Amino acid sequence: MCLGIPVKVKEINGQEALVEVGGLKQTVRIDFVPEVKTGDFVIVHAGFAISILNEEEAEETLKLLREAEVFP
Repeated sequence: MCLGIPVKVKEINGQEALVEVGGLKQTVRIDFVPEVKTGDFVIVHAGFAISILNEEEAEETLKLLREAEVFP
């Protein structure tokens, strides 16, 4: 089973974005969400941003993952 984790987009460079969550940064592909902007929250799965979330949805999801001790 894989989890899609909400992350915040910090920078965009072509079809890649630098994202961050919990102090961890990673580069992901944004081919599936071409409308994404810096500051947006996205769900990442297998190195690809697959959908855009609003900040409230992202924070609630991260809170639930922390409560379930799935994510630090």
